[in-house]
Amino acid sequence: MIAVFAELLELPAQKIGYAGLKDKHATTTQYISVESKYEPLLKNFQHKNIKILEKTRHSHSIRMGDLKGNRFSINLYDVDLMDAGKIEKVARKIAKNGLPNYFGYQRFGRDEGSVAQAKDMLKGEVFIEDSKIKSFLISVYQSHYFNEWLRERIILSREKNNSEFLLLSGDVLLSKDGKLSTPKIVPTKEFAQNKVVPTGLLCGRDTFRAKYEAREIEERFDDEFLQEKGQRREALIYPSNIECKFVKKETMLTLSFSLPKGSYATVFLESIAGKNYTAKDVKQDKSKKKR
Repeated sequence: MIAVFAELLELPAQKIGYAGLKDKHATTTQYISVESKYEPLLKNFQHKNIKILEKTRHSHSIRMGDLKGNRFSINLYDVDLMDAGKIEKVARKIAKNGLPNYFGYQRFGRDEGSVAQAKDMLKGEVFIEDSKIKSFLISVYQSHYFNEWLRERIILSREKNNSEFLLLSGDVLLSKDGKLSTPKIVPTKEFAQNKVVPTGLLCGRDTFRAKYEAREIEERFDDEFLQEKGQRREALIYPSNIECKFVKKETMLTLSFSLPKGSYATVFLESIAGKNYTAKDVKQDKSKKKR
């Protein structure tokens, strides 16, 4: 889409602002920004796959990360009325209790080979010249360890806290005003009221590390020698604005919901279904439908 507008307006693609990427196989809406002087060129724009829905003026261009979240609407087929009720009940329970904020399978490549490639690159066994690919592989490496850490914490929560996320002393917590803290005494009341959310480590330099009991688990999924900048990522997210519309004639349930930026709709669907998917699974499923 960016390439189409760049060609139309005769300007470099880098001059077109957008906040983030969208799913490849979907009907999506996206805000982009260009200088107001190009507005007349958009008046008679026509394209078979792209439609301008609205135009507005703003004092700033859109930058990567200028995003609060995404709204999803997904059609689930071969669903009967009873299943539709179960799906809605589970979805609303997840929205209340929180969804483990895993990186989705899309993050790790079609055959999940990106993780092994990232590890080989960091060991010096593979040389990557392209800076974008190198940056991508580092993010894959960080995401992989985050997912492994989160999986460990979810298992612990199942064993010791009836599947509700178990806070540990020294967890790095994110408050609603964006501040990070590592309290020694677990603030269970604040957590129950959604005033704080636990975070996991995206390993690297210049970032918070957990302390005390929480650090004992976190350090197993940390690479303190990684030179790239680290971050914290919410361990739990709370899907919102859940709507379910069942079409009996088509045995179809349309599930609509909102998620914070950086989270994956596929992870929400996996949690509802109670199973994990890979890119290979999805590809095989699509090929079966074609046959």
